[in-house]
Amino acid sequence: MRALIALGLLTLGGAANAADPPKKTNVLFILTDDMRPELGCYGHPQVKSPNIDALAKAGVRFDRAYCQYPLCNPSRASMLTGRLPTTTGVLDNTADVRKLHPDWVTLPEHFKANGYVSLRTGKIFHGGIDDPQSWSEGGEPQKKPDPNAPKPDPAQRQKASDQIVKLKGDGESHGDYKTADRAIKFLQQNKDKPFFLACGFVKPHSPPTAPEKYFDLYDVKTVKLPDNFAAKPTVPDGFPKPSLVPNYDLFINRDASEDEAKEMTRAYWASVSWVDWNVGRVVAELDKLGLRENTVIVFWGDHGYHLGEMGKWAKHGSLFEVGTRVPLIVVAPGAKANGQAALPPVQSIDLYPTLCELCGLKPPAGLQGHSLKPLLNDAKTKWEHPAFTVAGNAKNLGVAVRTDKYRYAEWNGGKNGAMLFDETTDPNERKNLADDPKFADVRKRLADLAKAATK
Repeated sequence: MRALIALGLLTLGGAANAADPPKKTNVLFILTDDMRPELGCYGHPQVKSPNIDALAKAGVRFDRAYCQYPLCNPSRASMLTGRLPTTTGVLDNTADVRKLHPDWVTLPEHFKANGYVSLRTGKIFHGGIDDPQSWSEGGEPQKKPDPNAPKPDPAQRQKASDQIVKLKGDGESHGDYKTADRAIKFLQQNKDKPFFLACGFVKPHSPPTAPEKYFDLYDVKTVKLPDNFAAKPTVPDGFPKPSLVPNYDLFINRDASEDEAKEMTRAYWASVSWVDWNVGRVVAELDKLGLRENTVIVFWGDHGYHLGEMGKWAKHGSLFEVGTRVPLIVVAPGAKANGQAALPPVQSIDLYPTLCELCGLKPPAGLQGHSLKPLLNDAKTKWEHPAFTVAGNAKNLGVAVRTDKYRYAEWNGGKNGAMLFDETTDPNERKNLADDPKFADVRKRLADLAKAATK
């Protein structure tokens, strides 16, 4: 017996080391709702986000990541199926991607089919439109809308103070606190199994919500409004009318005073910092259990958000940079570019093939994104894939294309207007170059790409 152990042919546990199967790489996928990339790790001078910043330091921060649609359900349906909204057909918050495409395999479902336990806590698919067959545990039956339910009365949402929610304690009564608690429990229960754990926080989605101490992090007197702030949605001169649709989230049917706008921005930042704290709780448990070295961590926001730019307080319909750019951090164990920032434009549908490759799974057919693994190994590698975002519907579909240098958007194939920005010289998107003859070739090239995204 001793001789066998000495030769390495027998372990004290009674099994040969060579027979141990390779350990699968886990996935911890953290999602947030309505979060702009206004975080410390993205260079914001005021927002406090130490836990998300730590993830960026440990992994690759994507500085130009874009959603596929500036609205919850279409954005998430695209990311979770790896397909553009014009392919999914999900262009609003009511369509169900599973009913439209019952044979498609979602991202968590693919991991489930490949020996993983797939776990859900919080908002992953859109609220009320979960996909139970994607999950081993945590799925919820779909909720049918009540046709008799009272509709929100805009007159009841007139005061900004009524739209800001301050929680007691650490926010134990709120769903996001419970989402983190459930994620921690899932980690504890499944630490010895390969897992795909999706943890979805609903904040900073309106109304901005956080415990009092997170509001105390920010002095409203130091809040600066954007230089193109307006009291209500206002389409700038030289821009197409469809480029700015009415508010759907905050300051509905009324003007926003500068003082109220500053209070709302402060509340949004407080909400971001509270999400950051909950993220920290989940990641701390992952580390406590010794799972970090064998787990890919993704931090992702579902779309951008306007905080008063051009008078807009929402995301719906916006094809501007601020409405489509999202935070994206990928911490892949052993990735050579960890600790760096990747500048090429990437898109949310890239995450499906990325996670498949990082975890050694063959991706299903039909995915339209591209694996980000080359950028995880070399943040400066050549990347020639533009990012696409769409908005609106079949009657007036808006399509945006983002390259390293330009952002182009058109509505109804350009018939209802277009806008073009040189992001290197005009990152705040103040000058529309779409009708400038000097940029005719650029517009044509990008318009051709936009057409390809709608096929």
